[in-house]
Amino acid sequence: MNQNLAALVPELALLGAAVAGLLAGSWLPRRRQWIVAALAAAACAAGLTATAVTMATGREQTVFTDAFAVDTATDVGRLIVLGALLLVVALSVETVRGHKRESEYYVLLLLTALGTLAMTGANDLLMLFAGYLLASVPAYALTGFAKDVTGTEAALKYYLMGALFGTTMLAGAALLYGAGHGTAYPGLRTALPAASYGLVAVGLVALLAGLLFKIGAVPAHFWVPDVTEGARTAVAAYVTTLPKVGALIALYRLLHQALPAVDVNWPLLIAVVAAVTMTLGNLAAFFQRSVKRLLAYSTISQVGYLLMAPAVATRSELAQKGLLLYLAAYAVTNLGAFAVVTELPHARTLADYRGLAHRRPALAAVLVVCLLGLVGTPPTGVFLGKLEIFSAAVDGGLTWLAALAVANTVASLFYYLRWLAPVFATADPAPAPAHTVLGHWAAVTAVAAAALSLALGVAGGAVLPLTTGALLP
Repeated sequence: MNQNLAALVPELALLGAAVAGLLAGSWLPRRRQWIVAALAAAACAAGLTATAVTMATGREQTVFTDAFAVDTATDVGRLIVLGALLLVVALSVETVRGHKRESEYYVLLLLTALGTLAMTGANDLLMLFAGYLLASVPAYALTGFAKDVTGTEAALKYYLMGALFGTTMLAGAALLYGAGHGTAYPGLRTALPAASYGLVAVGLVALLAGLLFKIGAVPAHFWVPDVTEGARTAVAAYVTTLPKVGALIALYRLLHQALPAVDVNWPLLIAVVAAVTMTLGNLAAFFQRSVKRLLAYSTISQVGYLLMAPAVATRSELAQKGLLLYLAAYAVTNLGAFAVVTELPHARTLADYRGLAHRRPALAAVLVVCLLGLVGTPPTGVFLGKLEIFSAAVDGGLTWLAALAVANTVASLFYYLRWLAPVFATADPAPAPAHTVLGHWAAVTAVAAAALSLALGVAGGAVLPLTTGALLP
């Protein structure tokens, strides 16, 4: 049994920083709580360095009775999660500075990111569920961190739906355990094709319910707009980005490694969910006035595109590359848009952004890059990600889904332009207080995220080879 702890340096760095931050926060004076934020940033940097070393040396392995796989998908997922977490920490500096629970805020971020990483490399149903819980419970607390009416309501809805779908997911894992007489993916891969069709089908659907909740896909998407609107903007940025990375890679690994030969037609099921999710997200976003709710429904539509990769996980070699590249591009682009919203705390509606290009040209430029990036406009990274995923869908025999995705992409341009049009309006600008900035950290984060989005698009040819590599059995 491989118990190599060195393979888990990124996860251990987050865990160590969370424990140290919790202890340090109990003794540090209020004005020194920023040290915990620095500790979180250092943990991210250590994890990124360790992941880069692992990728350079090619030390792919499974550890602890094959419960956790360290392969290309895990390593790229680590880079995305840790890089995005670093942006979220920077985004949060001015929103929680001086708060009496500032240190606990960063500890919760570290713990939920640790759960996300656990899901990314999960090669066992028990590890998958443990990662799901660890990614979820701290996120509930973060949602209600402000302790205001909207935040508390959002946290309650998030928790109740999480409990419902988490219980359903656990029941699905139990059914698959009963059908396959084990929880490890290699064993399930061998045993499930000979198991009862009904037992496997019900277990798979129940297990997918929990993952779809974490991803924010239909029909488990109801929490996304409420949490995005009710939580602090930095928390909304986190919730709509990082958990999706872990859950989508976990879903891809589950389908590819444990269920490739079962009789259940899960590719069609995932394809239908993807189609409904992208369409509903776009339709709901069309006439939103709140910028946070618009981004929430935009997130749902993006999930629909991302689900196309798991739908063809076993049918196209392009699926993994498309999924990983799209996740990286989506993470930085979405965080860039939320960073602008964070930097302008008094601009809550689309009308509040009138005249922003004249008063805050740098923020307006970032918003243009990020919103058009979410559409999939070249030369941003999302464009390459969509191109790869759409190609994978066609290669995997789901041409109808690719065509629907293209139609939805064109339609999504409408509501992103509804936001951008007021930004460049010269007549009747919004009152000056609406464009009052929060500080410097969110602005720097916005510029950095937009630059990364463009870099992923321009340097896509160099990035794509990093996403290739077979999943470990």
